[in-house]
Amino acid sequence: MDRDGGFDEDGAPVGSGSENGVDGHGLGYLLDGADGDGELAAASVLRPEILDAVVKVYATHSEPNYSQPWQRRRQVQSTSSGFIIEGRRLLTNAHSVEHYTVVQVKKRGSDVKYQCRVLAIAHECDLALMEVDDDAFWADTQPLRPGGLPMLQDAIVVIGYPIGGDTVSVTAGVVSRVEMMPYSHGQAELLGVQVDSAINPGNSGGPAFNSERQVVGVAFQGLAPTEAEAIGYIIPFVVVQHFLDDVARNEGRYTGFCSTGFEWSKLENKDMRASLGLTTPDLGVLVKHVEKPTLAAEKLSKGDVVTHIDGVPISSGGTVPYRSGARISFTYLCTRKFVGDTVTLTIVRKGAVTDVSYPLGKVTDPLLVPVHESRRRPEYLVLGGLVFVALTEKYLSSEYGSQWDAKAPVRLLVRLMHTHKKFADEQVVLLSSVLNASINLGFEHLSNCQLFAVNGTPVRNVAHMAALVDAAKSEYITFDLDYDECVVLHREKALAATQAILDTHSIAAARSIGPLPPKEDESPETKVAATAAVGAPVAAAEQPAAGAPSGETAGEPPPPPDSAGP
Repeated sequence: MDRDGGFDEDGAPVGSGSENGVDGHGLGYLLDGADGDGELAAASVLRPEILDAVVKVYATHSEPNYSQPWQRRRQVQSTSSGFIIEGRRLLTNAHSVEHYTVVQVKKRGSDVKYQCRVLAIAHECDLALMEVDDDAFWADTQPLRPGGLPMLQDAIVVIGYPIGGDTVSVTAGVVSRVEMMPYSHGQAELLGVQVDSAINPGNSGGPAFNSERQVVGVAFQGLAPTEAEAIGYIIPFVVVQHFLDDVARNEGRYTGFCSTGFEWSKLENKDMRASLGLTTPDLGVLVKHVEKPTLAAEKLSKGDVVTHIDGVPISSGGTVPYRSGARISFTYLCTRKFVGDTVTLTIVRKGAVTDVSYPLGKVTDPLLVPVHESRRRPEYLVLGGLVFVALTEKYLSSEYGSQWDAKAPVRLLVRLMHTHKKFADEQVVLLSSVLNASINLGFEHLSNCQLFAVNGTPVRNVAHMAALVDAAKSEYITFDLDYDECVVLHREKALAATQAILDTHSIAAARSIGPLPPKEDESPETKVAATAAVGAPVAAAEQPAAGAPSGETAGEPPPPPDSAGP
């Protein structure tokens, strides 16, 4: 999916129509395109105070070079949309400010740009919270009012600044679907709203309104024209409100959406149900895997049948009753909770029925290969010209391009898609490349090989690998790789050669590992977020130190020891 689309609190989709400017007679035609009881009138939605609350977002991005993690790529600029909410804050999409260095906003009818501070970034739901310190920006502005989840065929209007022009644009459409769906930016599955018109690049972060002039969603993604026509998506305000409440509950720190902590499969086969001792038809799903880094592992086992969640019956297809006679995935009920909240499941285990309860963890906790890193600068270590990094989706994209999912080695894709964490801080450590020098002759052909052990000790993550190297006392250091490959370096010679190799390649530091202090210009709320555990959304400043742990990432601070990465 291309980014731009979303869902509301009740899970209903919101639609939008073809792009058109606010000025001119074309607007009447646009609004006439919304048929039915939810038809929108220009006078009811397009009031000056509504349009003035929608801003154009200008961002400068500086993405890390994941293949050469001591570097950053050339900075690029982007434009998107945002809008004013209560508390002198603004909302936009997370992908609109990812890897940001500077963010500015401009109001309708003005050429003045105001610099923003990003307070929180939530990659899972593709939302970012910002504020402007300049009081002049807030003059003559009013926050937009939130609304509920739209119903099917409800008319909506999306306002923003898409490509094709510089002035504000209005599109109209109707809600065509409300369901759990994958968010392309964060790869989480949350409630989403599908609309019957395309959401164009630049609409990202713009509000979607109902006929009561209430914001029912945030534009964030759409299908490419080659896949389907006139299909866009908005983040429903129920998801937006969860994000805002999460930040408020945690003193400015975003913690994330919840996961059930287990994988499941449908139980539609009668013989399979009978073998499990199930007597009630169309009830329950099978637990096929329990995520070890979660507290669910203490209560659930593979082979359990989950029949109810918080007292709500789960069908054999994995759905629960929803509004207006519809059904929705039972995981929706977990996404409404907050990290640390308790869920109660009714299970059948070896014919016995019992209830189990446990606190929920982050939806990203079980991911062995994260979509987004927890540091602004990727972790790496260089020793004797051997470059070690952690495997991430961003790394695969850097190495193999936009079609990395087809071009990357199968063994790495298996790690990403089908391998589960065994412990909370587990990473896939790769020998990314070899900076050729006399110390490593004969190993220059090795690249993108997983590192399993250092001197026979299994490696947990990049930081653990660095600790093993630092603690080594033997004459040689042995690195056990996949494909039964093995690299052996003379320890003292490798340490002595490292600085010369760094100088040759203009690398400032031999490693970047662990947390960094926040930026000097961050707000107190942001500093709280930047020093917190995984899931806090604000970028920390880069401060590499030669020969000592250092690093950072976009949008979120690094995890503490023994915590799960995003």
